[in-house]
Amino acid sequence: MTVPSPGAPPGSPAEDRDTAVAEESAAEPVAGADGGADGGGAEGAGGEGAEDEAKSAEAEAAQLSEAQAEIAAQRELRARIAQRKAEKEGPVPAGAKLSGQAADLLAAVRAMESGQAAPAAPVAPAAARAVPAAVDAAVPAQNRPRAPEPARAAPAAPTTAPGVVAAVGAVLADGGAPAALAPQVTAVLGERAGDALRADPWLLLSVPGVRPEQADGFARALLGDGCGPGDERRSAALVGWLLERAALQGHTALAFPAVRAALAERSVPDPDEALRHAIAEGAVLVFQDGADDIGEDAEDGTADGEGAEGAADGPAAPVLLGLDRYALAEESLADGLARLVKTTQEASWDEAAAQAPSPSAGELIRAVAGHGLVVHTGGEAARAEPVALAEAVRALGLRPVVAAHSENGRRRLGAGAVTVAGLLSGAEGPGRDADGALDLDVLVVLDAPQLDVETATTLVESLPDGARLVLGGDPGVLWSAGAGRVFADLLAARVCPQIASRTPDPGPLGELVSGIGIGELNQVEAPGKEVVIVPVRDAGEAVHRTVQLVADSVPRAIGVPSGQTQVITVGHGGAVGTRALNVALKERLNPGPGRFGGFDPDDRVAYVPAPGRTLTGAVVSADAEGLRLDCDGVPVVVPKELVESVVRHGWALTAHQAAGMRWPAAVVVLPGDAAQGLSRPWVYTAFGRGERHLSVVHGVDQVLAHAVAEVPAAERTTRLRTLLEGLLTPAV
Repeated sequence: MTVPSPGAPPGSPAEDRDTAVAEESAAEPVAGADGGADGGGAEGAGGEGAEDEAKSAEAEAAQLSEAQAEIAAQRELRARIAQRKAEKEGPVPAGAKLSGQAADLLAAVRAMESGQAAPAAPVAPAAARAVPAAVDAAVPAQNRPRAPEPARAAPAAPTTAPGVVAAVGAVLADGGAPAALAPQVTAVLGERAGDALRADPWLLLSVPGVRPEQADGFARALLGDGCGPGDERRSAALVGWLLERAALQGHTALAFPAVRAALAERSVPDPDEALRHAIAEGAVLVFQDGADDIGEDAEDGTADGEGAEGAADGPAAPVLLGLDRYALAEESLADGLARLVKTTQEASWDEAAAQAPSPSAGELIRAVAGHGLVVHTGGEAARAEPVALAEAVRALGLRPVVAAHSENGRRRLGAGAVTVAGLLSGAEGPGRDADGALDLDVLVVLDAPQLDVETATTLVESLPDGARLVLGGDPGVLWSAGAGRVFADLLAARVCPQIASRTPDPGPLGELVSGIGIGELNQVEAPGKEVVIVPVRDAGEAVHRTVQLVADSVPRAIGVPSGQTQVITVGHGGAVGTRALNVALKERLNPGPGRFGGFDPDDRVAYVPAPGRTLTGAVVSADAEGLRLDCDGVPVVVPKELVESVVRHGWALTAHQAAGMRWPAAVVVLPGDAAQGLSRPWVYTAFGRGERHLSVVHGVDQVLAHAVAEVPAAERTTRLRTLLEGLLTPAV
């Protein structure tokens, strides 16, 4: 048995998630999981149709008891949410008005300021009997407060007693797994990881990168004949693994039949009993949003209610399974957004709206004047409208903050803008008031499609009473790398004003990308070589032409230096993935021995401080503290022990990594094996990254036009829209 070494390569939470031919995610899709986040469909899932018809009567009887278990779990969840809401509404001492992740952050900040030990952050286990994860701080690394310093330090690797790691290494060795995995196992399972693994070897599945067949081999080596495919420990771990894996694909929950079918494919002899056990143990929560209770209409557990024959009210709401972590985040986010919608704003900003630079900006100003939550949609040129809003708000004596997803996006907005991560950590922006809320009156968040559900929850929980929130972005781009589709769900719920910009992106590039957004791949006139198509026949030619474009053609013909041209491709692996392209581009543009852990000064890099967040920059130097980078003007120090896992060369990125960023020129590479990974949002995102020039290395023939016209965004199973519609009346 081979178990991967610790430290997944940097990028999105799932390596190669941008492509349907990804080495891992496409090989093992979650059955019936709506195709994953970016095109990984359910292969051979079979679903209910794959079950033997002779077992259908028995299955229906079993599902009745399933529904009873689901009812109890649903009631328990609702009681927890009701208690949480009651705590919000009850009297609280000063400084305790926040809840959830925002309250954890405030508690950690105050503990650090007073010199006390930071409180332990709650960590949702992968299974009910899992050992709580060891936490080296009270908040995620990207949210920890940082004192001002010349260079930003990357999050330090968690420290654990050497004896604990050695003990875990011994258990791993007994099970045939590499001892090098011990630090990662200990970080996930905690100080008692060694004992926990001996008692339940399938806990190894809670470590990122470990696959079920590897955990099975590890369990057989430790337990011998004492384990089998029906072991309750195995089935509970598999349920947690399936849902965690679905979260990497963007889902916050999965339909009941999808999980059941996936367990059957993993040779679980009785998937129904396995799910009953997982629900009883608290490893998974069950929901049927949009219904008062889980009743007879949903007893069959189908995702679309087809089993509810003759139901007077139409199809039953789907029965969903989810992890506590994402369930509470979506519940809290829905509650917070509803609070903003219900907040009465009676200001009159007509004069400011009349002086706005464009009609769309004026419309946005008027909407924000009267509402606590407003959604703004548009392309790159439309970003000027929320900026104009902020300027108008400031002139009225209020305190606005404009936040972008990335350092690249922040830089394009000009002085005063912040990143979402910097705002939440306190490293950027106004800081927090005495109650722990963000010290602002209006928060404008651009690149909102990149907000995952947990980040969005933290933002909303951090807003002070009476604040206004504007979420702006382009609905055509790829969704967040993390779980959820917050922006899309909020648009679909239609519970607040939606201002659509009428400011088009200019020039041939703007015309091309606008057409893609409505499903049309048009030929555009590009007299200044704004758009160039470079046909290629195979992978070798694609790599050669890409290097030639970046190193010679674009600088010579367009006047954009190589350092300002970004290559975008479908995935990390393969003959024309980011790895292969970065090797070729480094050899041509900055050859060197890689004396700093594989890097040389002036190497372009992609630094991933947290899953789903990519910073682009260049290597400056290295010393005893680590690798020193310049990320869009922000100095960063990456500790040497983290370099291998969070930094890779960055001449070439995936479209997911590039979302929310732009460069003077972009070279989009579409080799023949990329066809399955293409969709309209992918093409729209990739083609829109160039400000002045776009070169397309084209090797997919008519597949590109087909993807633009016929392949929409792969669906994600989420609950936010339904929750919002239950709390608020959708606007007509």
